[in-house]
Amino acid sequence: MEQYFLAVDIGASSGKMVLGWMEGERLRTEEVWRFPNGAPKKNGRRCWDVDALFSAIKAGLRRCAEIGKIPSTMGVDTWGVDFVLLDEDGNRLGDAVAYRDGRTEGMDARLREILTEEELYARTGIQKQIFNTIYQLLAVKEQQPELLERAAHLLMIPEYLHYLLTGRMAAEYTNASTTQLLDAKTRDWDTALIDRLGLPRRLFSAPRQPGFCLGSLRPDIQQEVGFDCRVVLPPTHDTGSAVLAVPAAEKDFLFLSSGTWSLIGMERPEPDCSEASRRANFTNEGGFGGTIRYLKNIMGLWMLQSIRAELGEAYSFSRLCAEAEAVGRFPAEIDVDDPSFLAPQSMIAAVRAYCERTGQPVPQTPGELASCVYHGLAARYRDAVRELESLTGVSCPTLYIVGGGSKDGYLNRLTAEATGKTVSTGPSEGTAVGNLLSQMIAAGVFAGAAGARAAVRRSFAIGLIEP
Repeated sequence: MEQYFLAVDIGASSGKMVLGWMEGERLRTEEVWRFPNGAPKKNGRRCWDVDALFSAIKAGLRRCAEIGKIPSTMGVDTWGVDFVLLDEDGNRLGDAVAYRDGRTEGMDARLREILTEEELYARTGIQKQIFNTIYQLLAVKEQQPELLERAAHLLMIPEYLHYLLTGRMAAEYTNASTTQLLDAKTRDWDTALIDRLGLPRRLFSAPRQPGFCLGSLRPDIQQEVGFDCRVVLPPTHDTGSAVLAVPAAEKDFLFLSSGTWSLIGMERPEPDCSEASRRANFTNEGGFGGTIRYLKNIMGLWMLQSIRAELGEAYSFSRLCAEAEAVGRFPAEIDVDDPSFLAPQSMIAAVRAYCERTGQPVPQTPGELASCVYHGLAARYRDAVRELESLTGVSCPTLYIVGGGSKDGYLNRLTAEATGKTVSTGPSEGTAVGNLLSQMIAAGVFAGAAGARAAVRRSFAIGLIEP
Protein backbone atom coordinates (compact mmCIF):
# COMPACT_ATOMS: atom_id res chain seq x y z
CA MET A 1 0.00 0.00 0.00
CA GLU A 2 1.32 3.42 -0.98
CA GLN A 3 2.38 5.88 1.72
CA TYR A 4 1.22 9.34 0.70
CA PHE A 5 2.51 12.74 1.80
CA LEU A 6 0.71 16.03 1.20
CA ALA A 7 2.31 19.41 0.48
CA VAL A 8 0.17 22.54 0.84
CA ASP A 9 2.06 25.17 -1.13
CA ILE A 10 0.57 28.68 -1.05
CA GLY A 11 1.87 31.60 -3.07
CA ALA A 12 0.80 35.19 -3.46
CA SER A 13 -1.75 34.51 -6.20
CA SER A 14 -2.72 30.86 -5.72
CA GLY A 15 -2.28 27.74 -3.66
CA LYS A 16 -2.04 24.08 -4.52
CA MET A 17 -2.07 20.78 -2.70
CA VAL A 18 0.22 18.07 -4.06
CA LEU A 19 0.39 14.42 -3.03
CA GLY A 20 3.72 12.64 -3.21
CA TRP A 21 4.69 8.98 -2.94
CA MET A 22 7.48 6.67 -4.01
CA GLU A 23 7.24 4.18 -6.87
CA GLY A 24 10.43 2.20 -6.58
CA GLU A 25 13.25 4.76 -6.68
CA ARG A 26 11.16 7.53 -8.21
CA LEU A 27 9.10 10.23 -6.54
CA ARG A 28 5.63 10.60 -8.02
CA THR A 29 3.42 13.63 -7.52
CA GLU A 30 -0.22 14.49 -8.15
CA GLU A 31 -1.87 17.87 -7.76
CA VAL A 32 -5.20 17.25 -6.07
CA TRP A 33 -6.43 20.77 -5.32
CA ARG A 34 -5.84 24.35 -6.42
CA PHE A 35 -7.31 27.56 -5.11
CA PRO A 36 -6.90 31.33 -5.58
CA ASN A 37 -5.14 33.73 -3.24
CA GLY A 38 -4.61 37.45 -3.14
CA ALA A 39 -4.31 40.46 -0.89
CA PRO A 40 -7.23 42.82 -1.58
CA LYS A 41 -7.92 45.92 0.46
CA LYS A 42 -9.69 45.37 3.80
CA ASN A 43 -10.14 48.07 6.41
CA GLY A 44 -7.82 50.26 4.34
CA ARG A 45 -5.00 47.67 4.22
CA ARG A 46 -3.88 44.94 1.83
CA CYS A 47 -4.71 41.74 3.71
CA TRP A 48 -4.57 37.99 3.23
CA ASP A 49 -7.86 36.13 3.70
CA VAL A 50 -6.48 33.44 5.99
CA ASP A 51 -9.96 32.11 6.73
CA ALA A 52 -10.50 31.46 3.02
CA LEU A 53 -7.09 29.79 2.81
CA PHE A 54 -7.97 27.49 5.68
CA SER A 55 -11.31 26.61 4.07
CA ALA A 56 -9.50 25.80 0.83
CA ILE A 57 -7.06 23.51 2.68
CA LYS A 58 -9.96 21.63 4.23
CA ALA A 59 -11.58 21.29 0.80
CA GLY A 60 -8.34 19.81 -0.53
CA LEU A 61 -8.22 17.35 2.36
CA ARG A 62 -11.77 16.27 1.55
CA ARG A 63 -10.64 15.75 -2.03
CA CYS A 64 -7.90 13.39 -0.83
CA ALA A 65 -10.60 11.34 0.94
CA GLU A 66 -12.77 11.31 -2.18
CA ILE A 67 -10.00 9.87 -4.35
CA GLY A 68 -8.94 7.41 -1.66
CA LYS A 69 -5.41 8.75 -1.24
CA ILE A 70 -5.01 9.51 2.43
CA PRO A 71 -1.75 11.24 3.40
CA SER A 72 0.14 9.97 6.40
CA THR A 73 1.57 13.47 6.96
CA MET A 74 0.99 16.96 5.60
CA GLY A 75 2.65 20.38 5.92
CA VAL A 76 2.08 23.96 4.76
CA ASP A 77 4.56 26.39 3.21
CA THR A 78 3.97 30.00 2.18
CA TRP A 79 5.90 33.21 1.62
CA GLY A 80 7.80 34.75 4.55
CA VAL A 81 7.63 37.88 6.75
CA ASP A 82 3.83 38.06 7.24
CA PHE A 83 2.17 37.05 10.52
CA VAL A 84 -0.92 37.14 12.71
CA LEU A 85 -1.22 38.02 16.38
CA LEU A 86 -3.31 35.93 18.76
CA ASP A 87 -4.57 36.56 22.28
CA GLU A 88 -3.93 34.19 25.18
CA ASP A 89 -7.02 32.17 24.22
CA GLY A 90 -5.70 31.63 20.70
CA ASN A 91 -8.09 34.06 18.99
CA ARG A 92 -6.74 36.11 16.11
CA LEU A 93 -6.30 39.82 16.72
CA GLY A 94 -6.73 42.11 13.73
CA ASP A 95 -6.15 41.29 10.09
CA ALA A 96 -3.37 39.34 8.37
CA VAL A 97 -1.81 42.39 6.71
CA ALA A 98 0.22 41.62 3.56
CA TYR A 99 3.83 42.64 2.97
CA ARG A 100 2.93 44.76 -0.07
CA ASP A 101 0.83 47.06 2.13
CA GLY A 102 2.29 50.49 2.74
CA ARG A 103 2.01 50.51 6.54
CA THR A 104 5.79 50.16 7.00
CA GLU A 105 6.61 53.41 5.22
CA GLY A 106 9.07 55.34 7.40
CA MET A 107 9.59 52.46 9.84
CA ASP A 108 13.24 52.09 8.83
CA ALA A 109 13.84 55.61 10.16
CA ARG A 110 12.13 54.61 13.43
CA LEU A 111 14.38 51.56 13.66
CA ARG A 112 17.52 53.62 13.12
CA GLU A 113 16.59 55.60 16.24
CA ILE A 114 17.07 52.34 18.20
CA LEU A 115 20.07 50.78 16.48
CA THR A 116 22.06 51.17 13.28
CA GLU A 117 21.44 49.10 10.19
CA GLU A 118 25.03 47.89 10.47
CA GLU A 119 24.42 46.46 13.96
CA LEU A 120 21.08 44.96 12.94
CA TYR A 121 22.71 43.10 10.06
CA ALA A 122 25.62 41.94 12.21
CA ARG A 123 23.09 40.34 14.57
CA THR A 124 20.51 38.92 12.14
CA GLY A 125 22.27 38.74 8.76
CA ILE A 126 19.02 39.62 7.00
CA GLN A 127 18.76 41.77 3.88
CA LYS A 128 17.02 45.10 4.47
CA GLN A 129 13.56 45.11 2.95
CA ILE A 130 11.00 47.58 4.21
CA PHE A 131 8.35 44.85 4.46
CA ASN A 132 10.36 42.58 6.80
CA THR A 133 8.51 41.50 9.93
CA ILE A 134 10.63 43.75 12.13
CA TYR A 135 9.31 46.83 10.31
CA GLN A 136 5.76 45.46 10.29
CA LEU A 137 5.87 45.00 14.07
CA LEU A 138 7.16 48.53 14.54
CA ALA A 139 4.22 49.71 12.43
CA VAL A 140 1.80 47.78 14.66
CA LYS A 141 3.46 49.23 17.76
CA GLU A 142 3.04 52.76 16.43
CA GLN A 143 -0.31 52.48 14.68
CA GLN A 144 -2.19 49.82 16.71
CA PRO A 145 -0.46 49.55 20.09
CA GLU A 146 -3.55 47.98 21.64
CA LEU A 147 -2.99 44.86 19.53
CA LEU A 148 0.49 44.32 20.97
CA GLU A 149 -0.83 44.86 24.47
CA ARG A 150 -3.43 42.13 24.01
CA ALA A 151 -1.25 39.75 21.98
CA ALA A 152 0.16 36.60 23.56
CA HIS A 153 1.43 34.85 20.44
CA LEU A 154 2.88 35.68 17.03
CA LEU A 155 2.51 33.08 14.29
CA MET A 156 3.76 33.36 10.74
CA ILE A 157 1.10 32.60 8.11
CA PRO A 158 1.92 28.86 7.64
CA GLU A 159 2.31 28.47 11.40
CA TYR A 160 -1.16 29.91 11.87
CA LEU A 161 -2.62 27.49 9.34
CA HIS A 162 -0.88 24.62 11.14
CA TYR A 163 -2.42 25.88 14.39
CA LEU A 164 -5.90 25.89 12.87
CA LEU A 165 -5.34 22.30 11.72
CA THR A 166 -3.92 20.90 14.96
CA GLY A 167 -4.66 23.31 17.79
CA ARG A 168 -0.92 23.46 18.51
CA MET A 169 1.33 26.49 18.05
CA ALA A 170 4.93 26.23 16.93
CA ALA A 171 7.37 28.61 15.29
CA GLU A 172 9.45 27.14 12.45
CA TYR A 173 13.09 28.03 11.82
CA THR A 174 13.16 28.89 8.10
CA ASN A 175 10.21 31.29 8.32
CA ALA A 176 11.31 32.73 11.66
CA SER A 177 14.58 33.71 10.02
CA THR A 178 12.74 36.04 7.61
CA THR A 179 11.51 38.21 10.49
CA GLN A 180 14.91 39.91 10.98
CA LEU A 181 14.52 39.11 14.69
CA LEU A 182 16.47 35.84 14.75
CA ASP A 183 20.11 35.60 15.78
CA ALA A 184 21.74 34.26 12.62
CA LYS A 185 24.45 32.40 14.50
CA THR A 186 22.43 30.77 17.31
CA ARG A 187 19.36 30.11 15.10
CA ASP A 188 17.21 31.37 18.00
CA TRP A 189 15.36 34.60 18.75
CA ASP A 190 17.54 37.60 19.53
CA THR A 191 15.83 38.45 22.82
CA ALA A 192 18.12 41.42 23.48
CA LEU A 193 17.06 42.91 20.15
CA ILE A 194 13.40 42.17 20.87
CA ASP A 195 13.73 43.94 24.22
CA ARG A 196 15.38 47.00 22.66
CA LEU A 197 12.52 47.28 20.17
CA GLY A 198 10.00 47.22 23.01
CA LEU A 199 8.29 44.07 21.73
CA PRO A 200 6.87 41.51 24.17
CA ARG A 201 9.05 38.41 24.50
CA ARG A 202 5.91 36.33 25.07
CA LEU A 203 5.08 36.56 21.36
CA PHE A 204 8.00 34.37 20.31
CA SER A 205 8.13 30.63 20.96
CA ALA A 206 11.29 28.59 20.37
CA PRO A 207 11.78 27.91 16.64
CA ARG A 208 11.41 24.27 15.61
CA GLN A 209 13.41 22.70 12.81
CA PRO A 210 11.70 21.21 9.73
CA GLY A 211 10.64 17.65 10.48
CA PHE A 212 9.10 18.48 13.85
CA CYS A 213 5.74 16.74 14.26
CA LEU A 214 2.93 18.93 15.56
CA GLY A 215 0.57 15.98 15.92
CA SER A 216 -2.82 14.93 14.61
CA LEU A 217 -5.61 16.97 13.10
CA ARG A 218 -8.10 18.45 15.54
CA PRO A 219 -11.05 16.07 16.15
CA ASP A 220 -13.51 18.44 14.45
CA ILE A 221 -11.24 18.68 11.40
CA GLN A 222 -10.96 14.88 11.28
CA GLN A 223 -14.74 14.62 11.26
CA GLU A 224 -15.09 17.29 8.60
CA VAL A 225 -12.52 15.88 6.14
CA GLY A 226 -13.05 12.18 6.87
CA PHE A 227 -9.62 11.10 8.12
CA ASP A 228 -6.71 11.91 10.39
CA CYS A 229 -3.08 12.52 9.53
CA ARG A 230 -0.07 14.02 11.28
CA VAL A 231 1.08 17.56 10.58
CA VAL A 232 4.85 17.73 10.13
CA LEU A 233 6.68 21.03 9.72
CA PRO A 234 8.33 21.41 6.30
CA PRO A 235 10.59 24.38 5.64
CA THR A 236 7.53 26.63 5.92
CA HIS A 237 9.22 29.46 4.02
CA ASP A 238 8.61 28.50 0.41
CA THR A 239 12.16 29.20 -0.70
CA GLY A 240 13.44 26.95 2.07
CA SER A 241 11.37 24.13 0.60
CA ALA A 242 12.38 24.99 -2.96
CA VAL A 243 16.10 24.83 -2.17
CA LEU A 244 15.69 21.32 -0.76
CA ALA A 245 14.38 20.29 -4.19
CA VAL A 246 17.44 21.58 -6.09
CA PRO A 247 18.77 18.54 -8.01
CA ALA A 248 22.43 19.25 -7.26
CA ALA A 249 24.88 16.45 -6.55
CA GLU A 250 27.75 18.76 -5.63
CA LYS A 251 28.28 20.24 -2.15
CA ASP A 252 28.50 23.86 -3.31
CA PHE A 253 25.91 25.01 -5.83
CA LEU A 254 24.15 28.10 -7.13
CA PHE A 255 20.37 28.11 -7.03
CA LEU A 256 17.64 30.38 -8.37
CA SER A 257 14.14 29.88 -7.02
CA SER A 258 12.21 31.60 -9.78
CA GLY A 259 8.62 32.70 -9.24
CA THR A 260 6.88 35.88 -8.12
CA TRP A 261 10.21 36.62 -6.45
CA SER A 262 13.62 35.55 -7.70
CA LEU A 263 15.82 34.19 -4.89
CA ILE A 264 19.36 33.56 -6.06
CA GLY A 265 22.02 32.21 -3.78
CA MET A 266 24.03 29.33 -2.28
CA GLU A 267 23.41 26.92 0.57
CA ARG A 268 26.05 27.51 3.25
CA PRO A 269 26.83 25.92 6.64
CA GLU A 270 27.21 29.26 8.47
CA PRO A 271 25.99 32.84 7.99
CA ASP A 272 28.01 35.75 6.66
CA CYS A 273 27.04 38.80 8.72
CA SER A 274 29.99 40.90 7.58
CA GLU A 275 29.77 44.51 6.53
CA ALA A 276 30.77 43.54 2.98
CA SER A 277 27.82 41.16 2.84
CA ARG A 278 25.46 43.84 4.17
CA ARG A 279 26.64 46.38 1.61
CA ALA A 280 25.99 43.83 -1.13
CA ASN A 281 22.49 43.37 0.33
CA PHE A 282 22.65 39.59 0.76
CA THR A 283 20.56 37.75 3.29
CA ASN A 284 21.19 34.76 5.58
CA GLU A 285 17.88 32.91 5.81
CA GLY A 286 17.34 29.57 7.50
CA GLY A 287 17.48 26.40 5.42
CA PHE A 288 16.68 22.74 5.89
CA GLY A 289 18.84 21.01 8.48
CA GLY A 290 19.93 24.25 10.12
CA THR A 291 21.74 25.40 6.97
CA ILE A 292 21.87 28.99 5.72
CA ARG A 293 20.32 30.13 2.47
CA TYR A 294 22.78 32.85 1.52
CA LEU A 295 20.86 34.71 -1.13
CA LYS A 296 19.61 37.90 -2.65
CA ASN A 297 15.95 38.78 -3.15
CA ILE A 298 15.24 40.07 -6.67
CA MET A 299 11.84 41.32 -7.82
CA GLY A 300 11.16 38.28 -10.04
CA LEU A 301 8.26 37.42 -12.30
CA TRP A 302 5.93 39.73 -10.36
CA MET A 303 6.56 42.44 -12.93
CA LEU A 304 5.62 40.21 -15.88
CA GLN A 305 2.61 38.86 -13.97
CA SER A 306 1.41 42.39 -13.33
CA ILE A 307 1.92 43.53 -16.93
CA ARG A 308 0.07 40.49 -18.25
CA ALA A 309 -2.82 41.08 -15.84
CA GLU A 310 -3.14 44.68 -17.05
CA LEU A 311 -3.18 43.57 -20.68
CA GLY A 312 -6.19 41.33 -20.08
CA GLU A 313 -7.19 37.82 -21.09
CA ALA A 314 -6.01 38.26 -24.68
CA TYR A 315 -2.42 38.05 -23.41
CA SER A 316 -1.07 34.75 -22.16
CA PHE A 317 2.42 34.49 -20.71
CA SER A 318 3.53 32.62 -23.82
CA ARG A 319 2.29 35.43 -26.08
CA LEU A 320 3.98 38.07 -23.96
CA CYS A 321 7.20 36.07 -23.99
CA ALA A 322 7.06 35.55 -27.77
CA GLU A 323 6.57 39.28 -28.39
CA ALA A 324 9.46 40.13 -26.07
CA GLU A 325 11.68 37.66 -27.90
CA ALA A 326 10.68 39.21 -31.23
CA VAL A 327 11.66 42.66 -29.96
CA GLY A 328 15.06 41.43 -28.75
CA ARG A 329 16.90 43.86 -26.48
CA PHE A 330 14.92 47.09 -26.17
CA PRO A 331 17.34 50.04 -25.76
CA ALA A 332 16.39 50.83 -22.17
CA GLU A 333 17.77 49.19 -19.02
CA ILE A 334 15.63 48.99 -15.90
CA ASP A 335 16.60 48.12 -12.35
CA VAL A 336 13.95 45.53 -11.52
CA ASP A 337 14.57 46.10 -7.80
CA ASP A 338 13.62 49.79 -7.96
CA PRO A 339 11.04 50.45 -5.19
CA SER A 340 8.59 51.84 -7.73
CA PHE A 341 7.97 48.27 -8.96
CA LEU A 342 7.02 46.79 -5.57
CA ALA A 343 3.28 47.53 -5.61
CA PRO A 344 2.37 50.14 -8.24
CA GLN A 345 -1.19 50.86 -9.31
CA SER A 346 -0.03 50.13 -12.86
CA MET A 347 3.14 48.18 -13.62
CA ILE A 348 3.04 49.34 -17.25
CA ALA A 349 2.95 52.97 -16.13
CA ALA A 350 5.70 52.30 -13.58
CA VAL A 351 8.06 50.84 -16.21
CA ARG A 352 7.42 53.71 -18.59
CA ALA A 353 7.86 56.29 -15.83
CA TYR A 354 11.17 54.70 -14.78
CA CYS A 355 12.52 54.87 -18.35
CA GLU A 356 11.37 58.46 -18.77
CA ARG A 357 12.82 59.44 -15.37
CA THR A 358 16.19 57.93 -16.27
CA GLY A 359 16.33 59.55 -19.71
CA GLN A 360 15.92 56.37 -21.73
CA PRO A 361 13.65 55.34 -24.62
CA VAL A 362 10.15 54.59 -23.31
CA PRO A 363 8.69 51.16 -24.23
CA GLN A 364 5.26 51.34 -25.81
CA THR A 365 4.22 47.87 -26.96
CA PRO A 366 3.67 44.85 -24.71
CA GLY A 367 6.70 43.19 -26.29
CA GLU A 368 8.91 46.19 -25.56
CA LEU A 369 7.70 46.36 -21.95
CA ALA A 370 8.34 42.66 -21.42
CA SER A 371 11.73 42.90 -23.12
CA CYS A 372 12.80 45.52 -20.56
CA VAL A 373 11.79 43.21 -17.72
CA TYR A 374 13.38 40.08 -19.19
CA HIS A 375 16.72 41.73 -19.81
CA GLY A 376 16.53 43.55 -16.48
CA LEU A 377 16.08 40.24 -14.66
CA ALA A 378 18.95 38.57 -16.51
CA ALA A 379 21.22 41.50 -15.68
CA ARG A 380 20.34 41.31 -11.98
CA TYR A 381 21.00 37.54 -11.98
CA ARG A 382 24.41 38.16 -13.57
CA ASP A 383 25.34 40.77 -10.98
CA ALA A 384 24.12 38.59 -8.09
CA VAL A 385 26.14 35.59 -9.29
CA ARG A 386 29.30 37.70 -9.51
CA GLU A 387 28.75 39.08 -6.02
CA LEU A 388 28.00 35.62 -4.59
CA GLU A 389 31.15 34.09 -5.98
CA SER A 390 33.23 37.07 -4.83
CA LEU A 391 31.84 37.05 -1.29
CA THR A 392 32.02 33.27 -0.78
CA GLY A 393 35.20 32.57 -2.74
CA VAL A 394 33.34 29.68 -4.39
CA SER A 395 32.90 29.37 -8.15
CA CYS A 396 30.13 27.14 -9.48
CA PRO A 397 29.76 26.09 -13.14
CA THR A 398 25.99 25.49 -12.99
CA LEU A 399 23.02 27.62 -11.95
CA TYR A 400 20.07 25.46 -10.85
CA ILE A 401 16.70 27.07 -11.53
CA VAL A 402 13.65 25.62 -9.78
CA GLY A 403 10.08 26.89 -9.57
CA GLY A 404 7.62 28.19 -12.14
CA GLY A 405 10.22 30.38 -13.82
CA SER A 406 12.20 27.29 -14.80
CA LYS A 407 9.63 26.81 -17.58
CA ASP A 408 10.39 30.20 -19.16
CA GLY A 409 12.81 29.15 -21.88
CA TYR A 410 13.52 32.69 -23.07
CA LEU A 411 14.44 33.98 -19.62
CA ASN A 412 16.57 30.90 -18.99
CA ARG A 413 18.52 31.45 -22.23
CA LEU A 414 19.08 35.10 -21.35
CA THR A 415 20.24 34.01 -17.89
CA ALA A 416 22.74 31.51 -19.30
CA GLU A 417 24.12 34.16 -21.65
CA ALA A 418 24.31 36.85 -18.97
CA THR A 419 25.87 34.72 -16.22
CA GLY A 420 28.08 32.50 -18.38
CA LYS A 421 26.75 29.51 -16.43
CA THR A 422 25.22 26.26 -17.57
CA VAL A 423 21.58 26.60 -16.55
CA SER A 424 19.80 23.54 -15.13
CA THR A 425 15.98 23.84 -15.17
CA GLY A 426 13.46 22.01 -13.02
CA PRO A 427 11.56 20.80 -11.21
CA SER A 428 9.01 23.52 -11.93
CA GLU A 429 7.06 22.64 -8.77
CA GLY A 430 10.20 22.87 -6.68
CA THR A 431 8.53 24.32 -3.59
CA ALA A 432 5.89 21.60 -3.33
CA VAL A 433 8.51 18.92 -4.06
CA GLY A 434 10.82 20.25 -1.34
CA ASN A 435 7.91 20.34 1.10
CA LEU A 436 7.21 16.67 0.31
CA LEU A 437 10.88 15.71 0.59
CA SER A 438 11.16 17.21 4.05
CA GLN A 439 8.20 15.15 5.23
CA MET A 440 9.70 12.04 3.64
CA ILE A 441 13.01 12.62 5.41
CA ALA A 442 11.10 12.92 8.70
CA ALA A 443 9.36 9.62 7.90
CA GLY A 444 12.65 7.86 7.13
CA VAL A 445 12.07 7.48 3.39
CA PHE A 446 15.35 9.35 2.80
CA ALA A 447 18.29 9.60 5.16
CA GLY A 448 18.80 13.30 4.48
CA ALA A 449 19.00 16.10 1.93
CA ALA A 450 21.54 14.35 -0.32
CA GLY A 451 19.34 11.28 -0.74
CA ALA A 452 16.28 13.43 -1.34
CA ARG A 453 18.05 15.45 -4.05
CA ALA A 454 19.22 12.25 -5.71
CA ALA A 455 15.56 11.20 -5.91
CA VAL A 456 14.75 14.52 -7.61
CA ARG A 457 17.39 13.81 -10.26
CA ARG A 458 15.87 10.38 -10.88
CA SER A 459 12.27 11.55 -10.90
CA PHE A 460 11.98 14.77 -12.90
CA ALA A 461 12.99 15.95 -16.36
CA ILE A 462 15.90 18.33 -15.84
CA GLY A 463 16.83 20.62 -18.72
CA LEU A 464 20.29 22.00 -19.50
CA ILE A 465 21.09 25.26 -21.31
CA GLU A 466 24.69 26.04 -22.15
CA PRO A 467 25.88 29.68 -22.10
